[in-house]
Amino acid sequence: MEKELDKELIMNILLPFFQNQKNEKVKNYKILNQYVQKGKILFVGSSLMENFPIYELQKTLDKDYCIYNRGVGGFTTTELLSSMNECIFELEPAKIFINIGTNDIGSPDFQKENLLANYDTILSQIGDKLPDCKVYVMAYYPVNAKVYFPSMDESTKEVMFKTRTNQAILDANESLKELAKKHHYEFINVNEGLMDSEGNLKEEYAIDGIHMLANGYRVVLDSLKQFL
Repeated sequence: MEKELDKELIMNILLPFFQNQKNEKVKNYKILNQYVQKGKILFVGSSLMENFPIYELQKTLDKDYCIYNRGVGGFTTTELLSSMNECIFELEPAKIFINIGTNDIGSPDFQKENLLANYDTILSQIGDKLPDCKVYVMAYYPVNAKVYFPSMDESTKEVMFKTRTNQAILDANESLKELAKKHHYEFINVNEGLMDSEGNLKEEYAIDGIHMLANGYRVVLDSLKQFL
């Protein structure tokens, strides 16, 4: 009975709340896009991109960059496809770094072929609309389902990591590499230095086993900076 009530709570209250949050972010991005400089660098994707503290971390680099972040927490490939104008095309970027699809992997009905079909459409649309844009497809980060994190209780953990496993992520990364090659885009394996000896996201980089702290993103930036 309690589980049924929890499910009803999620369906009737939490999901509409989070959807409204995503809609508001996209709406705000559309307004912000009126003030961007065209031809700059764009980071786009889900919360793993939205949480990238690129504005602070880029100050540690030898060169100044203009980088816009259009990540939206909770976004799936389907949701990005419905927001391509606000999140990508209106900015007319010269370079795109993209990390989208981990929420697809984490969904109960995850099918890799659906993820890849959507991702293929995303890259095809970018190629059509922005033929001169350089696109960098980022590998999905590893997760850590073994360590206890206060923000991830056991019931939530069971749901979040049911399909979002490191094996599923490895398999998806291999497919993404081939997909990027198909579109003549660069695939970047950003995971060097993020994993422990068992292939999990290092505990010192993790907030909840999925999302990362700034020190983890520092490692990722080291992998990206040669492409900026």
